[in-house]
Amino acid sequence: MTDQTPVLRLEGIVKTFPGVRALDGVSFDVRPGEVHALMGENGAGKSTLMKVLGGIHAPNEGQIFIGEEPVIVTSPKQAKAKGVVFIHQELSLADELTVAENIFLGELPLKSFGRVDWGKLYDDTNAILKTLNVGFDAKTRVGDLSIANQQMVEIGRALTVSPRAVIFDEPTASLTDAEKVVLFEVIAGLQAKGVGIIYISHRMEEIFKITDRISVLRDGQYRGTVNTADTNEDEVTKLMIGRSLDLSRSPVTHELGEVALEAQGLSCGDLFEDVSFKLHKGEVLGFYGLVGAGRTEIAETIFGLRTPSAGKILLNGQEVRISSPIDAVRQGISLVPEDRKDQGLVLGMNCRDNMTLPQVDDLTAGPFVSDGAEIAIFDQYRDKLDIRTPGWRQTVGNLSGGNQQKIVIGKWLSMRPDVLIVDEPTRGIDVGSKSEIHNLIRELAAQGYAVIVISSEMPEVLRVSDRIVAMFNGHVMREFTSEEVTEDNLIQAISGLSDAAA
Repeated sequence: MTDQTPVLRLEGIVKTFPGVRALDGVSFDVRPGEVHALMGENGAGKSTLMKVLGGIHAPNEGQIFIGEEPVIVTSPKQAKAKGVVFIHQELSLADELTVAENIFLGELPLKSFGRVDWGKLYDDTNAILKTLNVGFDAKTRVGDLSIANQQMVEIGRALTVSPRAVIFDEPTASLTDAEKVVLFEVIAGLQAKGVGIIYISHRMEEIFKITDRISVLRDGQYRGTVNTADTNEDEVTKLMIGRSLDLSRSPVTHELGEVALEAQGLSCGDLFEDVSFKLHKGEVLGFYGLVGAGRTEIAETIFGLRTPSAGKILLNGQEVRISSPIDAVRQGISLVPEDRKDQGLVLGMNCRDNMTLPQVDDLTAGPFVSDGAEIAIFDQYRDKLDIRTPGWRQTVGNLSGGNQQKIVIGKWLSMRPDVLIVDEPTRGIDVGSKSEIHNLIRELAAQGYAVIVISSEMPEVLRVSDRIVAMFNGHVMREFTSEEVTEDNLIQAISGLSDAAA
């Protein structure tokens, strides 16, 4: 096999489901030692293509080649045995087992009479962990690790074999900037060994930082491959969605209203301290800071999920006490949480029932919930938010990430809140849906909603916010208007290099 012979190639892959042609003759390859990005909107076919590669779905047409050998893959275990390993966005670890047991699950080294060779297990695991440069060892209980370190355990699983190709699916979704550096070093180490990397991500800055080539799917079809060094974000976006995006923020053309929400010296233990801000009707107030800065904890306190240790919360000028989310909703506050799958949706329920879940008690007719009232609410917000689904009966877990997020937003908008808090509004969402969510947030402000946006993405918070609260280590460092904020002074503030008096 020559250096340019792909380590992995998919040729003319077709996959159909009842009524849907999910993949339509897709071809894709990855060369030894390259990082090859696979991009496309949610629903473009990326996940289906990877499930075909992993043996979860059998293709209707087409062929998989590993090296120059045509293969039929019938399970992820068989794919791994042939040197193709997946690092999934959704963790699949056993919390009660050790790191070693998780990494070698199903492949534990054995001695005579089927006994586990614990010494070899721990030695082999610690050798893998050393290459990952992590701060825990083989005997650590996985449930005691952070999400980021649990993801490193997932990566460790890939290194139990000598992989020919490793597929990373949104690998940085839960990582801090420092942890991303470690991940990229791991990827570079795999490249140096001639391993081919398939990198699936919606984060353009990462794609242009670490990849060699970019392939794009749209509507289940292959739209082209470009060298990363020879293209730019706009060209890739056009391939993904068929058009350019205007990522600039329109200037505010409406008058801001009265103060809808105010925090005065709000504290919550050692999570955040002495936080004060005002939010006006018709305004988007952004909260930006590093992981652990206290942004989400402030939202959870306002929404009644945490009890403040000091300070006041005022709604429309009146002090309120919020001891639970029920109190918050009754006071006119809604929260779109950062993890829509675990905190915002019931994935096995249909779209209508998810949309109306918080107000089901108000939609009863005698002992039964009024189907007509629920459907009317769903139809209203499906049209308002342009939710793309065949109908209300569709299971939410089958929707794209962008449409799932719109369901969560619609659920809380249907409660007609005075204050809407949106935490990480576009996490795991493709660039087209991201632009739609951004435009929606701006439109809600124009309609008079008071909106708080919490984001770990600087371009996002710069685009949607009228003012930005910069946080560091549980403290407000500085507040910026959209006119005075720059990337440099925002980075200084969230790094603790600028104070509120700056």
